Amino acid sequence: MRFLIDFFPIALFVAAYKLADIYTATAVLMVATLVQTGIIYTIDRKLQTLQKVTLVLILVFGALTLFLQDERFIKWKPTVLYASMAIVLAAALWIWKKNFLKLLLASQLSLPDGVWARLTVAWVGYFLFMAAINAYVAAYYSTEDWVNFKLWGYIFPVVFIVGQGVYISRFLKDDPVEKS
Repeated sequence: MRFLIDFFPIALFVAAYKLADIYTATAVLMVATLVQTGIIYTIDRKLQTLQKVTLVLILVFGALTLFLQDERFIKWKPTVLYASMAIVLAAALWIWKKNFLKLLLASQLSLPDGVWARLTVAWVGYFLFMAAINAYVAAYYSTEDWVNFKLWGYIFPVVFIVGQGVYISRFLKDDPVEKS
């Protein structure tokens, strides 16, 4: 069910684009993300930092998209965001000696520092890959092709997160079962 909750804003974005235009789709994405965040809050009674950041980014950049009315901005925005996240994670890890991924997720996962470092490097690589592939599609394909890529390109984060889950599963410790 969580996958459906995560997927429906992008599905509604694509549907709105097909039925109307990119600006209507952007407005639909903004509303759908607000609804998605509300559903997640209702279920979990809290929001993770990443969910809050995602909501703010979608609302801010969505508003800019609607204000600017420029398809190039819409198509290149993910490249800039992905590259920025890669730079921040890499700079934090290698320059400031801080692991932002661990800071964000350590309350949910207990992992050795070396694993956190490898995960951060994997995220840097993932963000750079996503920035590059989005840049390629934005530069060489139509807006309609780019929207289709956003829908079918959803497989990239799914594969990455599943792979990450498989990797970290061997480092997670089971909670001891209480005996009565």
